Amino acid sequence: MNIVVSSEPRISEIKVTNDSIIAQLADGRTVSVPLAWSWRLTEAMPEQRNNFEIMGNGQGVHWPDVDEDISAMGMLSGTPARRPKPVVKPRRRKAASTTRRVKVAA
Repeated sequence: MNIVVSSEPRISEIKVTNDSIIAQLADGRTVSVPLAWSWRLTEAMPEQRNNFEIMGNGQGVHWPDVDEDISAMGMLSGTPARRPKPVVKPRRRKAASTTRRVKVAA
């Protein structure tokens, strides 16, 4: 008889506090990471933080109000979410003047 056991961590419960994201894993472990690891959740209102969906068989968690996803593997491996770099728009060049300056003889 063969019994297949998944070694992939699965989240069974999640809790977000003012300081931490705490995940209870299906195998009994509890993993906690700083809330600052998710800039989206850090900036979210408590109601948005508490509106989440556990994805699939517990591979991760999705917060639809702030479009944030955190995986169990990401929490275990210590992978914080990076804030995207701001897009710098190129400066517009001023249009060349169509008028010409002419010296007038006195």
